[in-house]
This record gives sequence, C-alpha cells and structure tokens, in this order.
Amino acid sequence: MNRIILLLLLLVLSSLTTLPADAKTRWRGHKQYVYRLYLRDKHGSEFSLDRPSHFLSQKAINRRKRQKLKVDSTDLPVSKAYLSRLSVKGTRVVGTSRWNNTVLLAARDTSLLRLIGQLPFVREFRHVWTSPDSIDEMVKIRYHEQFNRWDSLRNDPLGMARTQIELLGGDRLHEVDLRGQGMTIAVLDGGFQNVSLLPCFQNTNIVGTRDFVSPIVSGRTADTDVSEFSQGIDHGTKVLSAMAAQAPEVMMGTAPEASYWLLRCEDPGTEMPIEEDYWAMAAEFADSVGVDIINSSLGYNEYDEPFADYRQQDLDGYTALISRTASMLARKGIVLCNSAGNSGLTAWKKITVPADADEILTVGAVNQEGKNAPFASVGPSQDGRVKPDVVALGSGTTLISGRGTLVHDMGTSFSTPLVAGLVACLWQGLPQKSARQILDLVRQSASQYDDPDNILGFGIPDFWQAYMIGQLP
Repeated sequence: MNRIILLLLLLVLSSLTTLPADAKTRWRGHKQYVYRLYLRDKHGSEFSLDRPSHFLSQKAINRRKRQKLKVDSTDLPVSKAYLSRLSVKGTRVVGTSRWNNTVLLAARDTSLLRLIGQLPFVREFRHVWTSPDSIDEMVKIRYHEQFNRWDSLRNDPLGMARTQIELLGGDRLHEVDLRGQGMTIAVLDGGFQNVSLLPCFQNTNIVGTRDFVSPIVSGRTADTDVSEFSQGIDHGTKVLSAMAAQAPEVMMGTAPEASYWLLRCEDPGTEMPIEEDYWAMAAEFADSVGVDIINSSLGYNEYDEPFADYRQQDLDGYTALISRTASMLARKGIVLCNSAGNSGLTAWKKITVPADADEILTVGAVNQEGKNAPFASVGPSQDGRVKPDVVALGSGTTLISGRGTLVHDMGTSFSTPLVAGLVACLWQGLPQKSARQILDLVRQSASQYDDPDNILGFGIPDFWQAYMIGQLP
C-alpha cells in the first residue's frame, strides 16, 4: 500500500514539473540547431557605462541608485560588431545574454556552427538545442467565470488562502495596507493559460508580457501575448494566482496590489540546456525594465539526449549558466525567489539549478502543520550554504487554475510565490532597504534561524516579524 501511495505522489509531482501540453504538431521546416557562444569581451560596443539610459530603463537605473549599486561592464549589451561577424549566410542570432556575454546562434549545419566557434573572439561554444520532431499546438481551454458556492468563506476577504498567508504572518502586513503597492514582480514560467480572461485577474496590474521561447521554437515574436499562446499550460496561472489573485471570500494573493510582468521562458515540450538561456534572457529583461522581485518556479538537472545532465557536485551556484545568472541578481538590486524543486522522493533528492544560486531565497515546502513536505528537494548547496533558505505551504497550496477553478495543488512551485508576494509587501513597507538587506530580514525572521538544517533551511519566515526588525534603528 505504501508503495502505491508513493507511486501516485510521484506521478502528481511529475505533472507539476514537466508542464504537459495537450496536443502536438509536426515540426515545420528543416532541422535546426542552436549553439551557445561564449564571447571573450565586449570590444566594439557602441554603449557606454556613462550613459546607462541607452540600455536600461529609468526605473532600473533608479532602483540601483536607491541601493547604491553601480552599473558595470556586465550590464553592457553584447558587442554589435561581434554579432555582425557571427551573422554569416546560413546562421541566425536568436538571443544574447549581456551578463554572461553569450550569443545563441542557430543554423541547419552544425559543422558551420563549430567552425564559427573557432573565431578568435569566441572563448568556447556549446550545443544547447535541436529542433524536436513535434511542437505543442495552441490549445484554447474553456474557463469558468464564477466559483462554486462551497469555495468561499463568507466575510473573510482572504477566503481559502487564509491559512497559507497566516502561516507566513502576511495577514498582518495586509492589515496595515502593505499589499505590494508600488512594487513590480516578474513571473518566469512556462504558460499563463487564460490569465487575460479570468475574472480574478481583471484588477491585476499586468504591466506586460514577453515570450522568450516562441521566437525559436515556433517563430512567433517575443511580444506575443503569453496568456493566449500557452498551449494549455496553466502552471504560470496558478503561480500568479498565489500572488495576484483578487477574489474576495474565495482567494486573495499575497501581493494583490503589486504590478506584474509575465515572462515565458520554459518550453514544456522539451528539456534542453537552451532553457537556461531563455531564463537568463528573461531575468535580464526583468532587470532592464526595473522589476524589484523575480518569482521563478522552475528548476533543471536532467536534459533530453544527447545533452549531459548536471551532477550534484555542480550545485555550487556558479557552474550552471542559469545559477550564475541568478547569483548576480542581488548585485543588480533584485530579490529572486526560486523553488527548491520536487526531487525529495527521487534518487536525485537535492535542489535543482538555479535553486543553488547565491544571494537568493530558495523556497522549500511544508504542509499545514508546518512539517516538511517529503517531495521537497533538500540541500545544502555543494559548497555548504544552507538550502533551502526558507519554506512555505506547498502541500497543498490554494490556487486558481487556468480553467478559473479553485484548486489545492502540491509543489515548491506554489510555496515560492507565497514568499515572493510577501517580499513585495515587506519591501513596500521598508523602501530604504536593499535587496541584500531584504534577503537577510526574511531569513532572520524564520522559525529556525539559529539552528538551520538541510530540509527546512532557516524555517518558516514571519514577515510581520521581519517588518518589525526592519524598522529598528
């Protein structure tokens, strides 16, 4: 019997991490390959650190000034002179990362890509994507405009979300009108089914959307509405609901009055290293438009053949490109909340990348009694840092699905946005604090800050206590 229960739980968790699509269609056109080229420098760039407004928004510049952070060479865009030399006949530049100084180059001929990789300004190259045999089709899913009557708690504005918000002391922040006003959160995910249609998001301030997957996989533009082209994937919808839902007496998110960018950077149809590049480009875009917080309920450790999987010794916060990027965010003035992963019942057991990153909040999961959820990935990082950093309710979390129904789902994917939303509320109340100071306050407020472990990390944070500590001179 125990074995049957374990198999059923593993099946549920698999559905959380693979983000299954409803339908597929054959890949159109010739076989394509993408290589990641690591450039040696940024010589020939037409941009200057003296004029950051040419490549960063004023909001991004102001965020750094407020935290006394300098714009540095990593912020400069990739050299256009190099990009022009890479754009030879038969190739196509499909993406860049300024922080990593990398270029994604696509072609039908891998020998051409390898030849270009020998250019003197290219430090190294790596094969990161091969076009699949089929891709996900766009699937429109019908949705409900009203909740069932049994899904509401009369006269309770938090509704069914009260338990998960109270566990973190978030209800007390809401009571003093700290609900995320003035803060901007970027949600990095795989699909936001029906977000533009569901009534619970009609009052949500969605600043914009960006799709980093479709330009490569399906040829659509990056500014495609990610809620329209979500291929039946509502993982991001559920994640967003934990922060942004406004359905009084049914469910309220942890930061209902924050502003949101919805950034699609996970390809549900395949698992290839290019998804780290998608994530890096999304994080850099979020930085450039001035977000304060990033919620990422994504993680990687295994890839489709022929790409190599990560080893646990790689979990040092800097080996994986995605982790190296994540470890830079606090230095840019951004707080990243990233899910620990759902590998606790698998042979891997450990956190996935970028949950191993430095200076972020890696979020694990507990049940309603505050006990560890056995599926949650454990730490520490390979270099001995406490992971996860904190935990929140992830077994099960009250959410709203892409069909507009109230659901209770499991996974660190859903404990993470509870924390991210309350980080926004906390930071709203302590606007003079830096990203690093906010990270420290959240950890200090947690239930086992003085005796952390590799399962719950520093424990369950109390955001009201963090707010109180933050006001001390």
